[in-house]
Amino acid sequence: MSSVVSVETLWIDTPHGRLFTRRWFPAGEEGSQLKPPIILFHDSLGCVELWRDFPERLCQVTGHEVIAYDRLGFGQSDPHPDSLPMHFIRDEAERFFAVIKSALQIDRFIAMGHSVGGAMAACCASLYPQSCVALITVSAQAFVEEQTLRGIKEAKVQFEGAGQMVRLEKYHGDKAQWVLSAWTDTWLSESFSGWTIEDTIDAIHCPLLALHGEQDEYGSELHPMRIARLTKSLGKYLILEDCHHVPHREAPDVVLDAVGRLLETCR
Repeated sequence: MSSVVSVETLWIDTPHGRLFTRRWFPAGEEGSQLKPPIILFHDSLGCVELWRDFPERLCQVTGHEVIAYDRLGFGQSDPHPDSLPMHFIRDEAERFFAVIKSALQIDRFIAMGHSVGGAMAACCASLYPQSCVALITVSAQAFVEEQTLRGIKEAKVQFEGAGQMVRLEKYHGDKAQWVLSAWTDTWLSESFSGWTIEDTIDAIHCPLLALHGEQDEYGSELHPMRIARLTKSLGKYLILEDCHHVPHREAPDVVLDAVGRLLETCR
């Protein structure tokens, strides 16, 4: 295991606003600069800060650079100028990640995403098949399931409680209400009810690992099973016992071990 030599923070300009970005670099790992970076895609209420110490630990364990960024409208990135479009998952891969990839001169990469970020990571793996060497999804959704909608409705009610928005404002500032609405209004919309990951992406040709909590309140085990089928013989899924929707926080050692083992096969 290496230690993290440095952390770099920067803002990347896009035609729609600046994206807050952070990079973790490994130290003492021979040939680490030749390893493709791991790109982290956050969930519907997430941001760079909410990954907490996971990116640093991921960097230490794997010896890969790790890059995380706040999507437009989230965290420390600029506000989103409009409501979230229904094609926002593919839009992230086509418009925003493309800018990140170009600005940081990323040739090869590993895509890893949590919740809806998992679908975005899958979309990036599909759109950049010559560059993406592995895909990892964590608690990602593959379709709009009743369990998903039930979990979102319950969360929406909880955020109506006194002081609950303060939790989001801590990370998103005055964008917090937009962030919450972008999540709940989009997923509960009738226009989004027919969404599936298969309709969003084309084939995936790299090794794929779908991680999913056994007790995930936002989706059944059907999700990682479907995601694993996105690639023929290279897709696997792993159900994590005693985990809900945030395995990388609830069982980080298990997640890191699984990711490490996958990346060993990609060298």
